[in-house]
Amino acid sequence: EGRTLGGKAFPSYVAFDENGRKIVGEPARRQALSNPDGTVTGIKRKMGTSYKAKVQVGGEEKEFTPEEISAMILRKIKNDASDYLGEEVKKAVITVPAYFNDAQRTSTKNAGEIAGLEVVRMINEPTAACLAYGLDRVSEELLKICVLDLGGGTFDVTIMEYGEGVVEVLSTAGDTQLGGRDMDDKITDWIAEEFKNKNGIDLTNDKKAMIRVKDAAEKAKIELSTTLSTDINLPYISQKDGNPVHLEMELTRAKLEQLVEPVLKRLDPIMRRSVGDSKLSIDEVDKILLVGGPTRMPCVQERFKKFFNKEPEHSVDPMECVAIGAAIQAGVIAGDVEDLLLLDVTPLSLGVETLGGVFTKLIERNTTIPTEKKQIFSTAADNQPAVTVNVLQGERAMAKDNISLGEFHLTGIPPAPRGVPQIEVKFSIDADGIVHVTAKDLGTGKETGITVSGAKGLSEDEIQQKIREAEKYEDEDQKKKELIEARNNAESMIYQVRKLMEDNKDKIQDDEKQQIENAIKSLEEDIKTEDVQRIKQGIENLQKAMHGFSQRVYSQQGQQQAYQQAAEQAQRAAQENPPPGGMGGQTGGGTTGAGGASYKSSEDEEKKNVVDVDWDEED
Repeated sequence: EGRTLGGKAFPSYVAFDENGRKIVGEPARRQALSNPDGTVTGIKRKMGTSYKAKVQVGGEEKEFTPEEISAMILRKIKNDASDYLGEEVKKAVITVPAYFNDAQRTSTKNAGEIAGLEVVRMINEPTAACLAYGLDRVSEELLKICVLDLGGGTFDVTIMEYGEGVVEVLSTAGDTQLGGRDMDDKITDWIAEEFKNKNGIDLTNDKKAMIRVKDAAEKAKIELSTTLSTDINLPYISQKDGNPVHLEMELTRAKLEQLVEPVLKRLDPIMRRSVGDSKLSIDEVDKILLVGGPTRMPCVQERFKKFFNKEPEHSVDPMECVAIGAAIQAGVIAGDVEDLLLLDVTPLSLGVETLGGVFTKLIERNTTIPTEKKQIFSTAADNQPAVTVNVLQGERAMAKDNISLGEFHLTGIPPAPRGVPQIEVKFSIDADGIVHVTAKDLGTGKETGITVSGAKGLSEDEIQQKIREAEKYEDEDQKKKELIEARNNAESMIYQVRKLMEDNKDKIQDDEKQQIENAIKSLEEDIKTEDVQRIKQGIENLQKAMHGFSQRVYSQQGQQQAYQQAAEQAQRAAQENPPPGGMGGQTGGGTTGAGGASYKSSEDEEKKNVVDVDWDEED
């Protein structure tokens, strides 16, 4: 009932008639012209936001969240599938655009649960399409495949490596505000303008008339994929001087291609970005796979062919690719499909804020997921009772230039000198692309953390903007980071030297003490400048000043560790990429304290044989 006449596509329309009866799918789409105020569509773009759809239901206005509208669509599909199969469908694999952020993925998963489905996996649409392609083309040869997914409202480019039963995502890029609807808008504007020039009537002021025009524009676009011209006829579209006025005009394929050219130009930068991120050249891409209705347009196919210098594949129906891929993934989970491993990637880097406001990345952009990484940090001050973990997403070197996904506090740290407690921060991204962050005091075993969800995720446009900003300000950011890290290392060395002197007062000679104090004073002045090389030289001078004293302490008491610790601080400061500072903290009074130097670092990365997933809609 909810399907189109072709029997395969299910339009994402929800409507309510004058009696308040709910209508979903193709019947809802058919009545949209006569009931625009009671119809909702295009809800996918609103997932993960605070948007409320205002709809006329039985004569009164009601509000629905994107999750509620999506749940109505999913429940209808669930019921139709159950009727067809003769048994209840309880579980589902749902696909979403590759650039859906955490909030949008969580919102989609919630919609499935509201619909009474157990969402066993979410899979990215391009990833699902590649699964569909691989179903009938198992090859021992490693193939580089580019999936071009141009739907009604989004454009995603994903480059994958496929072979020997493994599908690994190399890169992904896209635009959530670029798709077939943008082409429809260009055609709609042209029709309205032509009609105004001919009849002197502005149809844009008539909501119902414009719905009819837009519907006709979409149909004309589809027809012109297989013919060179088409007629647009909309009788009784308006009236003039009490007489009906009909809309009659011809649209040729050549004119269509002229109208949509501004939209097509926006495809190229996204394809270039994905190819660049994959570390491949255009010539290294073996296959081009098309997904989505607009990819059937000859001008779109020609654009892709010109960019990649090869003909796109036509063996898989672009309208069915994603659904087939989701079905294959369901088969993998159910154990019906074997020898297939899917490795997806995360689109932006993730990490934490450390001393001096530096963004320390734990998971780099385009890292294969699921993944898990750990790093050990320490406290910033003596007897610091707590640390604050600020979780960040982005590509800039400084924390303030990235997006904070949330923060949490690890409290109850036993009193100890700065740098002694070991705080293990662990980032993990599961197969659905959901981020989990924990902080654990390795001394006490106490642990806390967060699962990143809610409305703090990034839209695809924001993601691409962050990447462009990172590229633009890369040199400037690196200089800021080097300065902060040099200062951090200098301050940490001063702290360690003074502690060594305090603990060994009887072993230091007066002239040595004066020389070291002078070097410390000079380094403290160096820290106030913005000259990285001067600070590094100051660290080296302090190292030389304390060399004899620290050697004597070592030879007399065997305290080699004390010497090495101070020497390592100087060595680190002289390196190109010193380690990050420690976690920010809280003083006894509860206010945030300064960050501290890192105590020790380690990395533990696990890449499990799991799949990442996502969803798309048919309008």
